[in-house]
Amino acid sequence: MGKVDRACALARSLLAEPLPRRWAHTQGVAATARRLTDVLGEQAELIEAAAWLHDIGYSPALVETGLHALDGARYLRDVARAEPMLCGLVAYHTGAIYEAQERGLESQLLDEFDPPPTELSKALTYCDITTSPDGHDIDVRERLDDVLRRYGPDDPVHRTIRKARDFYLASVRDIEARLAS
Repeated sequence: MGKVDRACALARSLLAEPLPRRWAHTQGVAATARRLTDVLGEQAELIEAAAWLHDIGYSPALVETGLHALDGARYLRDVARAEPMLCGLVAYHTGAIYEAQERGLESQLLDEFDPPPTELSKALTYCDITTSPDGHDIDVRERLDDVLRRYGPDDPVHRTIRKARDFYLASVRDIEARLAS
């Protein structure tokens, strides 16, 4: 069983039953990652594995800090014994550093996990931020507006989206430019 198959199986075991909508989103994120194979080259398998695993920290069995990226990465490191790069991609996915700041968890995130290379981070962000909660392709601006509607202005997620908006848009522009060339 390869890295992607193991990642899919682990994500399914943690998300499919307790969080079916999150599981649908995860499947869509992984499908988007597969479409990036040509632009990612030898990193394609790593990004697809990270796409399967990026939201496992939402699993009720893993919630510890409330920062799903950190909770998921800790599980990958401590229980699944995943490689450090995969843990880092999950820990920092989709601008998680901004949410860590909002939740007072920035130093924990920085102390425990190394940030992934920018190009890999952008690729995973692209996959996540262009996939709807139900797993369908969605325009990044529509996706951001949807998240803002679901989380009130006092919620750390809402504040994170506002702070990280430029990062999200730049990530999507960069990956779309690579796809077009």
